[in-house]
Amino acid sequence: MTTEAPTGTRSGGYANGRATREEILDVAMQLFGQVGYRTASLREVASRVGISHPGLLHHFASKAVLLAAVLERRDEVDDAAFEADLAAGHDYVDALARIVERNASRPGIVELFATLSAEATSPDHPAHAYFQERYRRVVDRAVAEFSRRRDEGRLRPGIDPLTAARLTVAVMDGLQIQWLLSVDTPATRPDMAATLRAYIATLLT
Repeated sequence: MTTEAPTGTRSGGYANGRATREEILDVAMQLFGQVGYRTASLREVASRVGISHPGLLHHFASKAVLLAAVLERRDEVDDAAFEADLAAGHDYVDALARIVERNASRPGIVELFATLSAEATSPDHPAHAYFQERYRRVVDRAVAEFSRRRDEGRLRPGIDPLTAARLTVAVMDGLQIQWLLSVDTPATRPDMAATLRAYIATLLT
């Protein structure tokens, strides 16, 4: 006769499994940002978490699967915060700037994105399709917002919504690089959110 484990044991095991998964994602996010996806190894992630390599593979079958989970988690956190800001009455520009402000308190996230987005320009990179789709989605959302402002007469004449959208995304990415490179010179470190607001203001009437 099979003896069923007590409910508390099962739920405790599940909770511990979830905790380990979250810790793996946190460590992988940090390591990918520090050394890049290609250089990072699953064994190093496992070592930092304090579990065996097979134990890590129990949660994530490959490095590509782990990378996908890291990127998905980042998007879930940012998208939820962005939508919450919109629901709270912030307009698109404010909600965008607030994401930048939050990222400034999470340098590991900024470093991860900057490193991976550069690596993923190679078509054989596991995150290549992800970043293609992500940029398409972000630009499309910005085009919709700038199109609305154009229809309201609030977009500066001579600037089309697609150009405004692409320039805004380029400014955000460029600011992240400048911000990362000035970590050892805090006096000259750019205020990413304030600079983004100032730039978008030049696009609007």
